[in-house]
Amino acid sequence: MVVLAASIVSKSGKVLVSRQFVDMTRIRIEALLAAFPKLVGTGKQHTYVETENVRYVYQPIEALYLLLVTNKQSNILEDLETLRLLSKLVPEYSVSLDEEGVCKTAFELIFAFDEVISLGHKENVTVAQVKQYCEMESHEEKLHKLVLQSKINETKDVMKRKASEIDKSKIEKNRGEKGGFMSLQSMGSGRIESTFNDMSISSSGGGGFGSGSGFGLTTDIDSFSTKSKGRPSSSATAPPKGLGMQLAKTQRANQFLESLKAEGEVILEDVHPKAGPTRSAAPPLTDPITLSAEERLNVTLKRDGGVSNFDVQGTLSLQILNQEDGLIQVQIETGSNPGILFKTHPNINKELFSNENILGLKDPNRPFPTGQGGDAAGVGLLKWRMQSVDESDVPLTINCWPSVSGNETYVSIEYEASSMFDLRNVVISVPLPALREAPNVRQIDGEWRYDSRNSILEWSILLIDNSNRSGSMEFVVPPADSSVFFPISVRFTAAKTFSDLKVVNVLPLRGGPSPKFSQRTTLITENYQVV
Repeated sequence: MVVLAASIVSKSGKVLVSRQFVDMTRIRIEALLAAFPKLVGTGKQHTYVETENVRYVYQPIEALYLLLVTNKQSNILEDLETLRLLSKLVPEYSVSLDEEGVCKTAFELIFAFDEVISLGHKENVTVAQVKQYCEMESHEEKLHKLVLQSKINETKDVMKRKASEIDKSKIEKNRGEKGGFMSLQSMGSGRIESTFNDMSISSSGGGGFGSGSGFGLTTDIDSFSTKSKGRPSSSATAPPKGLGMQLAKTQRANQFLESLKAEGEVILEDVHPKAGPTRSAAPPLTDPITLSAEERLNVTLKRDGGVSNFDVQGTLSLQILNQEDGLIQVQIETGSNPGILFKTHPNINKELFSNENILGLKDPNRPFPTGQGGDAAGVGLLKWRMQSVDESDVPLTINCWPSVSGNETYVSIEYEASSMFDLRNVVISVPLPALREAPNVRQIDGEWRYDSRNSILEWSILLIDNSNRSGSMEFVVPPADSSVFFPISVRFTAAKTFSDLKVVNVLPLRGGPSPKFSQRTTLITENYQVV
């Protein structure tokens, strides 16, 4: 078996990812890939096409083709096995199985292809091994970084101790030579920059401090405690007895560290936790109990009307921050949609749920697990699914009408939203032929953006509610075939779900008041297309 190239190609013939494994010219590879869309027929069950020189082995993935180009002498069973392994790797790296998602992770996919195929031959690897090889994590590297950081921290502590000793020796020297206020003045005009938070002057010995006239002079010292706001000025003339001059800890970088920084050395500052700033900088705490109901929508609409695929998959997850709140049961209320089938987690008491709509563990003495991650998915309690072929269940329908007139193609697109949902952040992505300039948008309800790299026109509507259940857009491009403008991809979110599931109450098993909880409800599109 010799694999010439592995590629991901859109059904319109656009090459998204391609990796060459043998010594062939680029023009030859591009010619082979360009000929593939013309050879693929519609309605056929086989997944390979043979020509005089090569064999195309392919597999459809949503609106894309995963393609292997091999020589005709290769073993087709090995080709199919290689193709199957690659088809498992693509969803592992691509966020969404469309052109945009594949292009964003093109380099990761090429690296994964390299681990599977070497010099045209399949390697004996698994999906887990490929992911491990691509991550390239090294225990030795981590250990080396830890040792290096430990040495840096140790050196930094030594520098701080030396700098502190230098500061103390200078302070003692100035006290012994000059004393009194002049020592303070020399320290203020010197290179050591300090802020004196507290200063007490002994009343014994006079020395010109009794009248406080020394504090009327201009010095380089930033502030004295006797001049701080809110403190009476008489505090300088009436200091507490028995105390001499006191210096607080410096708040700025000392002289030694500043000189190192001036010479270009990188100094890693220690951040010591303090009660006030740490608490204010920490993220706000969430509610002790959070229940999230999320539905993912997969819809494929036909361009001439009708539903090809409609699938809704929902999950109710529980997140508990504190372990003492784990002994609970969740009472829910489901909507009246008969097409939704619910399925509980294996550890949930199914009889309790079916009789009373209460979600609780089979063992009432066992608490739910807790987690501190604010963005964690939590513990799954309930799953449900809904499938339909009724077009009235579709929350948003798209109609696209391209028409060629002379040297221009007029494209009219309109949307119509169901009254069941208020849709947020709606983005309708329309593929366009390769253009030198942006299309001429003549009329639009909302905003538009042209992605020149992927040749996609994005139509954005922030909110679709009762005020704008329908809207349209019209633009003009050079003459093109009507199939170029498909598939149209749609994404949006909504705060309401098909199941209309609501959390009624959280019941504590140990008695007492019901704990505080919050619930989140989200409907998001996973794959929503018009083909």
